[in-house]
Amino acid sequence: MRDDRLVTGDITEDDVLERTLRPQRLGEFIGQGPLKERIGISIEAAAHLDGALDHVLLSGPPGLGKTTLAGILANELGARLVTTTGPALERPGDLAAILSNLDEGDVFFVDEVHRLPRPVEEVLYPAMEDFQLDVVIGKGPAAQTIRLALPRFTLVGATTRKGMLSAPLRDRFGIVDRLDYYRHDDLAAIALRSAHILGVSLDAPGADAIALRSRGTPRIANRLLARVRDYAVARADGVITEEVALAALAVFQVDDLGLDPVDRAILAAIIEKFDGGPVGLSTLAVAVGEEPETVEDAYEPFLLQSGLIQRTPRGRTATAGAYAHLGLRPPADPQGSLEV
Repeated sequence: MRDDRLVTGDITEDDVLERTLRPQRLGEFIGQGPLKERIGISIEAAAHLDGALDHVLLSGPPGLGKTTLAGILANELGARLVTTTGPALERPGDLAAILSNLDEGDVFFVDEVHRLPRPVEEVLYPAMEDFQLDVVIGKGPAAQTIRLALPRFTLVGATTRKGMLSAPLRDRFGIVDRLDYYRHDDLAAIALRSAHILGVSLDAPGADAIALRSRGTPRIANRLLARVRDYAVARADGVITEEVALAALAVFQVDDLGLDPVDRAILAAIIEKFDGGPVGLSTLAVAVGEEPETVEDAYEPFLLQSGLIQRTPRGRTATAGAYAHLGLRPPADPQGSLEV
């Protein structure tokens, strides 16, 4: 498989680590059992029917494997993977240039597909539905539209905000699925697999310690493994046991729920600065020094799932669990009983 990747921004060490540890085949992909079975059935059917796989939309929180699954789809289909992001496609011509260079059966992966500009999205409709590309030649009254035939390809869209997709775009995906947070045992297996690839000695209790603090997310499990490996090499004998893992995670300020300093700052801000809430998203983001989108996409989902905060009609509130986690006593009449 050739991976034609449109790169925007700097490549970080975590990006390199993530690509190194990504499974290449469906059989190597750990977790998401029902989704994996459905994807496998679709791949087998496409092979028997000798046609391109239907367009695929994958949604879910960051770090759960949407990009990885796009690469796996290309590998399983024996196809080329062409990758870009929604924000990178600023003009219809940007998309047209990519579509016109696709080959038969290619997998075209668009990350953050919900951020496609509307003019670009409209170019995508006939390409997805009829494998046709409308090209406008000339300007003004003399302008003409020419429809070019495209090879059959599979569009894989990934989004953390499925609700932000327009209905016409969402309805053109034949396979729509969601990735959920991973179980603890799957995360432990992922940590052990990654340790093997990296040549790191990790025992089962050490893998459990990492998995329990990975917030249900493989990307975080791999990131924590890398930091624990660094600690083991520098301060221990290079072997990651449960004791070494716990000591390393304490150094990097990851607590027993997997919360990092920003997570705890969010909880502390709601409780200490805003009396437990409610507080609006923008105000909360300013209080912790983060962008509202970062708080909403990167931190809030896990805090909500863990029952530490609630969304109410007037804003975010802290739950009794948040007070307990920070070692504080909840108010006698806690707020935030109404969710949205």
